[in-house]
Amino acid sequence: LFFPLQYQVGQLYSVAEASKNETGGGEGIQVLKNEPYEQDGEKGQYTHKIYHLKSKVPGFVRMIAPEGSLVFHEKAWNAYPYCRTSECPPNEYMKDDFFIKIETWHKPDLGTTENVHNLDPNTWKSVEVVHIDIADRTQVEPGDYKADEDPALFQSVKTKRGPLGPNWKKELATDEECPKMCAYKLVTIKFKWWGLQNKVENFIQKQEKRIFTNFHRQLFCWIDKWIELTMEDIRRMEDETQKELEAVR
Repeated sequence: LFFPLQYQVGQLYSVAEASKNETGGGEGIQVLKNEPYEQDGEKGQYTHKIYHLKSKVPGFVRMIAPEGSLVFHEKAWNAYPYCRTSECPPNEYMKDDFFIKIETWHKPDLGTTENVHNLDPNTWKSVEVVHIDIADRTQVEPGDYKADEDPALFQSVKTKRGPLGPNWKKELATDEECPKMCAYKLVTIKFKWWGLQNKVENFIQKQEKRIFTNFHRQLFCWIDKWIELTMEDIRRMEDETQKELEAVR
């Protein structure tokens, strides 16, 4: 579906667009930093964002969360094709007892690489592998569904990619000419609070899957908007988006 470099442009474009869609009314996303970094031989783009999420969490969390605790700092190091992200509350309330870490490898395959993050055998045994099919409507929450963001209905004018049928993965596996791209995400969550740990960790895992599903459906269906963009175009767009987010939040 995508060459890895195409996917990188599409990913960054879609992040910027999704950020605008989620921001307004005092909530949403603030971009504090978006700059190149180089560390231990690794080069990429560093971002530091603040997520204001009070209305976006379940009621049982809002009831117990102290004022200001539903603000999260996200720090991301995008050394594509490897990216890592950490999220945590900025206050001292839970200190090291709450964090979300997401590590991503982007590989030119169809999800066939096992243990791509090279976890030790004991850790790998505890990992639940979840396959996301962007063309499978049953994986989409009813309230999230949009026909114009459905890869099973969409066809790109510029690339002629899509619509994706129910057997698109099997068909793609036999087509050596067609580009392939899989994002392998390892999500680690810690919420250490007696009586709530499992409930909150399971809720967050479910929400991460929902976010990944919706995001990649959008990325595919927005292809005509980003397929001709360069990385220079993307950086300019990110600067403009940062200003827009400040204005509407």
